[in-house]
This record gives sequence, C-alpha cells and structure tokens, in this order.
Amino acid sequence: MIKVPFYKPSLDHLEIDEVVATLKGGWLTTGMKTKQFEKDFGIYVQQQHSVALNSCTAALHLALEALHIKEGDGVLVPTMTFAATAEVVRYLGANPILVDCRESDFNLDVADAERRLKAALDRGQKVRAIMPVHYAGQVGDVDGIRRLAQQYDLKVIEDAAHCCPAFYRDSTSTAQDWNPEVPTDSARLIADGWKPVGTSADISCFSFYANKCITTGEGGMACTGNAEWADRMRIMSLHGISRDAWKRFMAEGNWYYEIIAPGYKYNLTDVASAIGVHQLRKSDAFHTRRSQIAGMYRQRLGSVAELTLPTVQPSRVHSWHLYVVRLDLDRLNVNRTDFLAELTKLGLGTSVHYTPLHMHPYYRETYGYQHSDLPCMERVYREIFTLPLFPGLTDDEVEWICETVKTLVAKHLKKS
Repeated sequence: MIKVPFYKPSLDHLEIDEVVATLKGGWLTTGMKTKQFEKDFGIYVQQQHSVALNSCTAALHLALEALHIKEGDGVLVPTMTFAATAEVVRYLGANPILVDCRESDFNLDVADAERRLKAALDRGQKVRAIMPVHYAGQVGDVDGIRRLAQQYDLKVIEDAAHCCPAFYRDSTSTAQDWNPEVPTDSARLIADGWKPVGTSADISCFSFYANKCITTGEGGMACTGNAEWADRMRIMSLHGISRDAWKRFMAEGNWYYEIIAPGYKYNLTDVASAIGVHQLRKSDAFHTRRSQIAGMYRQRLGSVAELTLPTVQPSRVHSWHLYVVRLDLDRLNVNRTDFLAELTKLGLGTSVHYTPLHMHPYYRETYGYQHSDLPCMERVYREIFTLPLFPGLTDDEVEWICETVKTLVAKHLKKS
C-alpha cells in the first residue's frame, strides 16, 4: 500500500466552487472563463499573447505549424524529454534531430546541438527550428540557444511544460540574487530584473497536466509576442474557423463562419479554465512550498554519498516541478529497477523522467539511433529516479521519504 504517492494535486474549495459555478452557468466549452485565464496567464509570464489549449502537446504542435515548419524540415530536440516534444515534429512530417543533454542539469547541450545541426546541413537537410526543454523546471542555456538560433536562422519554440514559475538572468541582467528562503513573489522578481521563462523564445509552451506546477486537469498554453502567430494558433485550435468562432453562440455572435484552413480540435474548455484561474493565483505559494521541500531534501539527503541531488544552476529560479536523483550504482549491489521496486513495497511512490527518446523503438527503427549515439543521457538514464514533490507534502512525509531512501541505500551498500 502506498503511504506517500508520487503526486497529488493541490485543490481546494476555490477551484471546486468555480467549476460548480461554471457548470451552473451553462457555458462549458471555450468562453469568457478561458479568455480570463489567457489574459491572467499572459500577465503572469509577461507575454503579450496567450492561447489556451487542451494540452501542451497541442501548443507545441500549433507553434510549429504557425512557424511554417514543413515536411522534411529538421528540428533540434533534446533526447531527455517526454514523447510530446518530438512527436509533434513528426505530425508535420518534419524530422526531429535528437540532441544530447548536459550532465549538470539534463538540459539541451548547445555545443552538441551545433555539432548535429552542422552534420544535418552537410547532409543537405534544412534545419528550421530548435525546441529546448527546461527539464524538471530548471531554465536551460537561454543565451546559448539564442546565439545558435541567430547564427543559423532558427526559430525557437521553448517547451516550458515543467515551468510555472521559472526565471533566469541573462548575460546583461543586473538582477539581485534570488533567496529561495523568501516566499516567492513573481511580480517582485520581474521588477528586480528577472525574466520569466519563455520570454526569449518565438513561442513558448506550458503544460497544465494533472501533475504539473499548476493544473487544469488537462491543458496547455502557447505564448508569443507575435500577433500573427497567435492568431494562426487560435484559428488552428478550433477547426481552422475564422477568429472568435467561439462567440457565434453568444448574444453578440453570428451563426456564419468560414473555414480558412484544415485545423484541429485543441481548444480549452471553461470548465478546465475555472480550475486554472485559481491555480494561477496560487502559483507563487505553490512555488514557495516546492522550494521548501527541495531544500528539505537537500538538507536530509545531501550527506548520502551514493546519491547525486539536483542543484540550481547559476542565475536561475527553479520551478521544482520534478526532484530527480541519481544513484551511484558503482557503490550499490542493486540496480535502479529493483531499488525502485523496493521503495514501492515500502509505500513510496516514485517515477523515472525519462527514458531518452533515442532509446525508444520508434526513433531507433525510424532514424537508426543506437543507445550510444547520445552517450551522456544514455548513461544518466540508468541512474535516475524521481522523488515526490508537490505542495501538499507535509514535513513529516518528507522526513519519512528521506529516511526510507537512506535506509534502503544503506541496505544495498557494497561491502568494501
């Protein structure tokens, strides 16, 4: 029996009452509640245009389509990510070019990206975009990605599914250091010169899946400073029907509509947005608690030599969506699979994020990848596991998690 689950959403009467009010109001699909959520989210992440969608996968897909990624184009994608980041490239007939990641934070390695980009160009392939993922909630090498994109005329679509909030200081910033022991205040961080994740991208995409930093159950958002791209994504999110199609059933609407492109069915409902508007208002408080839990893990597990804990990279405010730990298997007489199975028997819910894409059958069979082709993440993958991290975790539960992990590590120490 699981004593502490891997994740549990943080919901209370505010979300419940808003959903009930929406149900009673009779307008369930995309409407004014969703428009409110879009506006509020855009303000929160400092983006001019926000398009609410039914998943981050939909956001990534529409971002690529709006940027005119076509069949045969190459798109640079980190191998250490969830399926969605690369599969949306295939939706358009384009080709994901998988890139190794940095051992320090599992984010896209810009130097490896340039090597693979040059190799693709030498083969005569046209490379059009790069899709960095801010792994676990830690913002990647934004400056390096921007330089690479400018040098090779690439569009940048940031997969910020793990981020809300997350911030960075670029090379020109004079922002003061962030103190993780002080309650999070996004507005203050922005006023002090910190930049919200995604503001340097052409389009940035966020997730509100059940286990994300804020949730709508299922949902996502595509954000951009370009009105033309935002309009295109909005149109394509609802069957390619001309703008504001959702208003045609309201008093100021009209029954007439025109289909201007073969679109998709990606719109977010007002029922989901009713959850989102309150989750967004709690985002800073959620982040404060996530940061506290991450600090507790570091304090209680930092002395365990057989574990490598995540660290915050310089000039970053980490979202702490995931807390990913590495096992030093050379010091232990157990493999990762059996170690996690034992944790499950003890009542601790864990997970693994992720099996690198190049190790999955589809990418091996379609593109000929071997496990050793992206060696850093192939090696790291065999060592990682993810501990629970969500705002509802109590101090006592964190203490129990740490003691359980330490006890199991001690049990499996190799004899000297």
